[in-house]
Amino acid sequence: MFPGRLREDYKGHALDVADVDRDPIVQFRLWFDEAVAEETVEPDAMTLSTVDAAGNPQARVVLLRGIDDRGFAFYTNRESAKGRELAAHPRAALTFAWLEIYRQVRVTGLVSQLPDADSDAYFATRPRGARIGAWASPQSAPLRDRAALEARVAEVAARFAGRDDVPRPPFWGGYVLRPEMVELWQGRPDRLHDRIRYRREGEGWVIERLAP
Repeated sequence: MFPGRLREDYKGHALDVADVDRDPIVQFRLWFDEAVAEETVEPDAMTLSTVDAAGNPQARVVLLRGIDDRGFAFYTNRESAKGRELAAHPRAALTFAWLEIYRQVRVTGLVSQLPDADSDAYFATRPRGARIGAWASPQSAPLRDRAALEARVAEVAARFAGRDDVPRPPFWGGYVLRPEMVELWQGRPDRLHDRIRYRREGEGWVIERLAP
């Protein structure tokens, strides 16, 4: 996954239980801010893994759109494949890969829908074209061709012509993953990487080192 050789300036980076914040959300924010400062590619991109009706794992990249004490937030069409999978099996995994700084974060937990107020507020920040696209795309459904999609977009654009606001579709909204496990992975020489895992225990966390 990561280059076989670490950059010289990262060979000295170590990670230990004593180094991390007791709260994995706080620690994640620290690492996320460093990923942004290091100009990693799409630091908010995360692989969302779910399970379909047949028990097959499914994964796709989505964008982190918020993190607070509730957990990790993202938004999507709730009638999409991932939306249906989360409705049936509301557990998921997230993976962040910040390749330029030899770091990875894995998160697992229970997923629930965000309140409508959160979804409305975020939807209002999206560009107009993206809001129209949310109405027009029957996400994950088969399409005859690109022209069929563009026709749907034109129809929605005409419907909301002359309006500054394009409201949130009722089938589109946010989710939050409440973490039950968070693992920090720091690349080290000779494949002897540092791995620190947080495990939720009651209202607190157990923090432990894992073998690479």
